[in-house]
Amino acid sequence: MRAGEARTRVAAVWRVESRRIVASLTRVLGGDLGLTEDAAQDALVAALETWPRDGVPANPGAWLQATARNRALDRIRHGQMATRRHADLARELERGPAPEQDEMAAAIDERAARDIDDEVLRLIFMSCHPALGREVRVALCLRSVAGLTTPEIARAFLVSEPTVAQRIVRAKRTLREREVEFEVPGPAERPARVGAVLEVIYLIFNEGYAATSGDRLLRRDLCREAQRLGRTVAALMPDEPEALGLLALIELQASRLGAREDEMGDPVPLDRQDRARWDRTLIAHAIGVLERAEALPGSLGPYGLQARIAAVHARAAGFEQTDWRRIADTYLALAGISPSPVIELNRAVAVGRADGPGPALEIVAGLEAGGELAGYHLLPAVRGDLLERDGRSEEAAEAFEAAAELCKNERERDFLRARARSA
Repeated sequence: MRAGEARTRVAAVWRVESRRIVASLTRVLGGDLGLTEDAAQDALVAALETWPRDGVPANPGAWLQATARNRALDRIRHGQMATRRHADLARELERGPAPEQDEMAAAIDERAARDIDDEVLRLIFMSCHPALGREVRVALCLRSVAGLTTPEIARAFLVSEPTVAQRIVRAKRTLREREVEFEVPGPAERPARVGAVLEVIYLIFNEGYAATSGDRLLRRDLCREAQRLGRTVAALMPDEPEALGLLALIELQASRLGAREDEMGDPVPLDRQDRARWDRTLIAHAIGVLERAEALPGSLGPYGLQARIAAVHARAAGFEQTDWRRIADTYLALAGISPSPVIELNRAVAVGRADGPGPALEIVAGLEAGGELAGYHLLPAVRGDLLERDGRSEEAAEAFEAAAELCKNERERDFLRARARSA
């Protein structure tokens, strides 16, 4: 097998198996995420070195899993880890997983495991520990559980890459120093963690829906993983409106995936999408989930309101028939309970369609003056769209060029430069 082909296969297998490897190894290592990540990366490097020479194993996932366990054992044996805890871990690794037991359920409370039947979701619940602040534990989950890179997480939080790296290091240190036991929370403890868990799933989906970097607009593997996790959480907590709201939101967004890019993989904006390619079965299911959330006591939260906006798009026969006034009003309600510059930017788009580009450009100008979205390529991209619709072509072209300079995704960057040329 040629080296390039083998490396491509390694990358493909790693993308599918990495979350499961980290989840399984974290269970065995008692929550030592630093050691877990080091051992998992060792296995990846070993595959990159070995597979081009010896060929891809018959069961590549099992090969990576076994290699990661062996590398963890090597690190414990040869590192400065002569504590009783690490001696116990070494014995556990040498024994290997019991064949009659699930890889993670072997080391957690069996009663709690019965209703959390997904090992990656278990790890997310365990990682969202109250000992960590919200932003820290979400960043840790996205890095260690979801496998997102530091730049991808930085974009999700609209902060710098060094800030994200520091948060992750601090989280691992806190868990290690406090000797936090990674255990599945019981039903009474879950509400304290569910907000962070839902945020992790939401951000995983967002990275799949609009990849931060690379030569692909979409990462469908992350979209599928977020949908699977969302369905599991909604089944686990059927009376939690935000769990239902999140599931409805990501399913409504996922229903458009088939129309979001053309045959060449280039972006297709919403106003040009072929709605016959939207998944109507998924839309019907998502709207049913949203209606269940709306029927529960209390008002909708941030995810439910975003799902309501997505449902307006899904119900419209075409772009021109979209109820933009309702969308703009819903964004205003969303900003009232969950203020964010990104929500305000999205509101500007809706206001631009409902009231024209003038009022929307005022919102954008306020965001530019605030500086919170400096470096966020969608801010000048929205400004360019509004300027173009306002007949200010030269300014629009400059805005699209500025957006392209900030964009790290190759497909989206090319699309923005094409818009600059056409403007």
